[in-house]
Amino acid sequence: MIKPIYMKKIVLLAAVVFCYSAVFGQDEEDSKGFQKEKLFAGGTFGLSFGSYTLINLSPQVGYRFNKYLASGIAFNLQYASQKEKDGWGNDYSKTTQGITGLSLFGRFYPTQKFLIQLQPEVNYMFGNIKYYQPTETKYKLDAEIVPSLLAGGGLVMPSEKGAFIVTVMYDLLQKINSPYGDQPIVNFTYNFNF
Repeated sequence: MIKPIYMKKIVLLAAVVFCYSAVFGQDEEDSKGFQKEKLFAGGTFGLSFGSYTLINLSPQVGYRFNKYLASGIAFNLQYASQKEKDGWGNDYSKTTQGITGLSLFGRFYPTQKFLIQLQPEVNYMFGNIKYYQPTETKYKLDAEIVPSLLAGGGLVMPSEKGAFIVTVMYDLLQKINSPYGDQPIVNFTYNFNF
């Protein structure tokens, strides 16, 4: 668990990185103002089926200020369900959960093939749990808003039309009921250039 004094410093650092990206992110040679060709869009899509089902659709849009800095906005849409069985193999319960969220991200590219990313986000979580035994009953889970601060890095595989990105992130806030838990998160993303 990160101490509150360090958390304030991390959040302040994130704010400075985003402000720097927005205000000073352009090279002198690229100071022509907004350039459509520096926009990118893409996101993450994931599927998993079985006793644990996950559907993840997380689109994002960003702007590459120069060869070192980029930032943008992302939306988080997830559906998850998990079935549990009793000791005899009969269905015991099924938990379903929906997650919608919004995040900002800032990326620093020390080299063309490596990035460091900071991503504050907020997720709205809701769902229900159904018990099958002894009789079928269903309970609504309390809906809540959970903040996260993801930090990490990754590899960039650029192409003519965009880039395939693999990142490993970690939630620094570690709030109760965070969708990320206390494990590293591996994301596979593709960004298309405009």
